[in-house]
Amino acid sequence: MSNGKKGPKPRKVPLRRCLGCGESFPKKDLIRVVRSPAGEVALDFTGKMSGRGAYVCKRTACFQKARKAGRFQKNLELSIPEEVLDALAQEIRLFEEENTEP
Repeated sequence: MSNGKKGPKPRKVPLRRCLGCGESFPKKDLIRVVRSPAGEVALDFTGKMSGRGAYVCKRTACFQKARKAGRFQKNLELSIPEEVLDALAQEIRLFEEENTEP
């Protein structure tokens, strides 16, 4: 016999949209580029830095598409230093290499 009470609700997984492909993914599966309140741009691997964030899949094709279309600049509302974009490209390459080995 049921007492009318339900079990705990499952936690809602936060979804974010990739700037490259436009698909939604769980936040933890994407890489975040953040513009801090001071206007500095950095990669945020924890997802907890304060500021405006832009997300991209861990796929080179998505990164290149977003970079070519200027979506990081549009989303963060400022120009992104090449060093940050190069660091992001390197992180994505490393991720792809680690996940394609047999």
